[in-house]
Amino acid sequence: MKDYQKCAKEMLDFIEKSPSSYHVAANVVLLLEKRGYHRLEERDSWELTPGEGYYVMRGGSSVIAFRLPQEDGVKAFGPKGFHITAAHSDSPAFKLKDAPEMTVEAHYVKLNTEKYGGMILSTWMDRALSVAGRVVVRDKEGLTGKLVNIDKDLCVIPSLAVHMEPKTNKGIEFNPQTDMLPLYADCGQGGKKNMWKKRVAKAAGVKQEDILGCDLFLYTREKGRILGEDGEFVLSPRLDDAQCVYACTRAFAESSPVDYVNVCAIFDNEEVGSGTRQGANSTFLEDVLWRMGESLGFSHGRILQMVADSFLISADNAHAVHPNHPEKADPTNRPYLNGGIVIKYHGSQKYTTDALSAARLKVLCEKAGVPCQTYANRSDIAGGSTLGNISTAHVSVSSVDIGLPQLAMHSAVETAGARDTWYAVEMLKVFYRE
Repeated sequence: MKDYQKCAKEMLDFIEKSPSSYHVAANVVLLLEKRGYHRLEERDSWELTPGEGYYVMRGGSSVIAFRLPQEDGVKAFGPKGFHITAAHSDSPAFKLKDAPEMTVEAHYVKLNTEKYGGMILSTWMDRALSVAGRVVVRDKEGLTGKLVNIDKDLCVIPSLAVHMEPKTNKGIEFNPQTDMLPLYADCGQGGKKNMWKKRVAKAAGVKQEDILGCDLFLYTREKGRILGEDGEFVLSPRLDDAQCVYACTRAFAESSPVDYVNVCAIFDNEEVGSGTRQGANSTFLEDVLWRMGESLGFSHGRILQMVADSFLISADNAHAVHPNHPEKADPTNRPYLNGGIVIKYHGSQKYTTDALSAARLKVLCEKAGVPCQTYANRSDIAGGSTLGNISTAHVSVSSVDIGLPQLAMHSAVETAGARDTWYAVEMLKVFYRE
């Protein structure tokens, strides 16, 4: 198996084990702990050792990890700074509402959900789905969060037949409250009640009465796969942005810093604006960097010096030229699957790339021997923002927005190039060891 296919397969395995942002964060932690990283708690004091690696979790779904240079490097890096990558753990999905069980005409049980992020709604229909996330339970320690993944084909959002809706193939708009609720069970005439609470309690391994809160999401059961004439594509749920999470975490875990502190930030809630305590628009990154510096005995001014000599790579997937709609792409900035890392530009600064940060990224790609390409929105199509411009509002570092090219962004299942994850890992390794 070629290196890039092996890397793609490992990325798909990571995604399969990560059906929610909470599982993404947990699997990032597993990768870090295998490399000897130590967990820090925000409520505790920190005593850091040069050469060691650490990580901090917030909200159960965001992780910031860092590794310090060796002793000589710590003494030397005062005027130097941080090498930071950022990606996001969440993907668009349906979130279950509280008390979601709904009975229809004493026969069917469906689940009450709402949209989380922007979604291509039709792609969620007629697929095997299940539910994953976390529950908060009462135990001897007080309140504890527990990961939940109901690992079975559990429910489906059935389409309305074309006979009953002649406009089905003519771009009708779907109502999330009426058209998109998943069918969960057949309760029989007269119906069973409270089926859902029992199911969640069983999956969590706790008593129903001990569950005091839930953050649960639908996810598609389709497994990621490599496809194409020569295995050149990948098809998978949640490529945006678990593909970049995997690339950033793997490169970070396999690298050792020399003069800079290496940092890998995985934020939640990017798909809904990042305005949470564990999102990029929180003080999470700022808090970690400041506390790290203080633990090493640096003054506030010295930490500011380090920030001024830092660089952030914001990694969130990019739109590739679509084979059926090439006219939707910008006339001159046209990224393709397997064409390499995409540098993302936006005149209104939804992406923070400028001439200097783009040049730095191009140099990193040259040193890694991997290709890069550029993306800009058509001037008549609005684009979304991402992590770079949000996080740099809190930590003012030079930054570049990049992504890996993909098709069908925000579909239940997305398509990307099999080579591009490997390209990202190789480039980010160079970044972290420079």
